[in-house]
Amino acid sequence: MKKIFWLTVGIFAGIEIKKQIDKNPNAQALLADATARAKEFGETASEAFLDRTAELTGTPRTAKKPAARKPAAKKPAAKKPAAKKSPATKPASK
Repeated sequence: MKKIFWLTVGIFAGIEIKKQIDKNPNAQALLADATARAKEFGETASEAFLDRTAELTGTPRTAKKPAARKPAAKKPAAKKPAAKKSPATKPASK
C-alpha cells in the first residue's frame, strides 16, 4: 500500500511541477539550460570512455557511430511431433 501511495504522490507532484514550469518562462530557460548541460556531459563521458577503451585495447578510435542493429532473424516453424501409431491388432483366429 505504501508503494502505491508514493507512486501516486510522485505522479501528482510531477504534474504540478510541469504546470508550474509551463507558467514560468525563467523556469523554462533554467530547465533548457540544465537539459543542454546534461546532454553535453553525457557526450563528453561517452567520448572519454571510447578514448580510454581504445587506449587500453591498442586500437585506434574512429569517429564512426555504431552500426544499426540488424532485425532479429525469423525462427523456422517448429515441427509437430509425429502422431503415435496405435499397435496393430491381430485378427482373432478361428
